[in-house]
Amino acid sequence: MSELEDVSRHIHDKISSLQCMLDLSVIELPQNKMKKLGQELFALERLLEEFENCIGQQKEQLKHLEAVEELLQKDLGDLQHFKDNIPPHMPRKKDTFSGNEPVTNQNEAVDVQPSQAEKVKKTNKSFVREMEIITMPEFEGIPPYMKGRVSYDQLNAAVHTINAAVTAKYKILRQPVKALNNHARKLHQRFKDQETKDTKGQYFIVEDDIREFTQTKVDKRFQGILNMLRHCQRLKELRGGGLTRYMLL
Repeated sequence: MSELEDVSRHIHDKISSLQCMLDLSVIELPQNKMKKLGQELFALERLLEEFENCIGQQKEQLKHLEAVEELLQKDLGDLQHFKDNIPPHMPRKKDTFSGNEPVTNQNEAVDVQPSQAEKVKKTNKSFVREMEIITMPEFEGIPPYMKGRVSYDQLNAAVHTINAAVTAKYKILRQPVKALNNHARKLHQRFKDQETKDTKGQYFIVEDDIREFTQTKVDKRFQGILNMLRHCQRLKELRGGGLTRYMLL
């Protein structure tokens, strides 16, 4: 804008000079003064052309800025939409036992001796594999006959339930047996008895683990959800010894 203002000011000065010459034209001017007047008129014409060019450039720049503003407003609207519609199940850092997720059954909670609190804290730092949430494209790819009335949120709630059971189970397995109470020791032994050569180094649970560590009912509907998770390649079944093991993939 400073360039346009400078041109405008210069034109105004030229017009004032010409006006003064015209006011003096009532009297006969010397030849050199007439020549000077012609030069001033010619310079004024060039300035007017430059002024028009500047105005044209400013108009183009204004159109460009308006287009940029429109794009920014659109992006801002999209960001606000994303903010207002964040899916309830997003990948996040491991924090299985938050307030909105399945909790351990209080009547059968694992009790760790207070004297072993420091050891338990160190054990919690050990990595426990968790099942990743189901994405919307994966959910939409599940056959309707398998999906039934289960919603996207309900399916991912089951994922968190299974992760809660897995975390609780392997928390016990990674503690010294002496640090556990009687109930936890029995669970520890049961977990060991359920392991096979095929489960070595893998994370798996059984239906009793879901009943033990969460408040989820393992019914026909939940069995259907497990089928959906197998379809999405989140887990697979290992049968043997009259027991079905659900191994995380």
